[in-house]
Amino acid sequence: MMQSFYSNGKLLITGEYVVLDGANAFALPTKLGQHLDVEPITDRNIIWTSFDEKGNLWFQDTFNIETLTSVANNSEDPVSKQLTALLKTAKKENPDFLTHHSGYKVSTRLDFPRDWGLGSSSTLINNLALWANVNPMTLLLHSFGGSGYDIACARHNAPILYQVGDPPKIKEISFNPRFKDELFFVHRNKKQNSRDAISTYKQYKTNSEIIIQKINRITSQLLKADSRLIFDALIIEHEILIAHVTNQTPIKNDLFPDFDNAIKSLGGWGGDFILVTGTKAYVYDYFNSKNYNTIIAYNDLILGA
Repeated sequence: MMQSFYSNGKLLITGEYVVLDGANAFALPTKLGQHLDVEPITDRNIIWTSFDEKGNLWFQDTFNIETLTSVANNSEDPVSKQLTALLKTAKKENPDFLTHHSGYKVSTRLDFPRDWGLGSSSTLINNLALWANVNPMTLLLHSFGGSGYDIACARHNAPILYQVGDPPKIKEISFNPRFKDELFFVHRNKKQNSRDAISTYKQYKTNSEIIIQKINRITSQLLKADSRLIFDALIIEHEILIAHVTNQTPIKNDLFPDFDNAIKSLGGWGGDFILVTGTKAYVYDYFNSKNYNTIIAYNDLILGA
């Protein structure tokens, strides 16, 4: 019998970087995620295929079910290496995993382009954890690393406040601002490697305790903001603080100084989506004129909006 699993994508709205050191992070699960289908087969292998949002095959390999290594000797392929590590960790955490059938045909399918930064790795980890019946945070720890907020988004269908810990603190919250039709996500036309972003933060971070207190205050106030002007002021303050602690330049100062409203980097600075505010006409006209054509309204992307 086929088993099907699904995990939500994610966007980190506040607490990027400093979430690693205990800041309260505000994150949103997205309507777009990743699917994983598992079908038992008689072959003593795991036949793995991965498809993008358009149905195009972008990865395939076959793994020996005993050794969990690539049958095709693709051991140096980064995706094959990562899958081997994840499968072995899952097997270690749950010895009963992969013991009920001779083999499996596994297929994954993304709802979003791989370069969007909505969690192609976290949704894979969570789906695999659901299949193997293991703790997804353990899989994350032994693979991509990070705070784990993205795993939390994969499993929650509402906005969350997230704080690292063992176990992490996860609280579903309400976020339904009356100005949400003036919130948009714009893709920067480039991908950011989250591990590189974390490394940069660890190298340059300063005064993290003071910054965490300030970020926590901003997050609390942002969730209560009753006007877009207040919201704008808070995310601008957030940008300045994170720029200071990571020795980086806020993206608005760097690329969009003539934009009339607020811009906030999301997740690891330097790629993926940014949050921008303003009327639909102004946002689309401005970013289209600069050849940024992937613009998504808050209501179209955020789960439960």
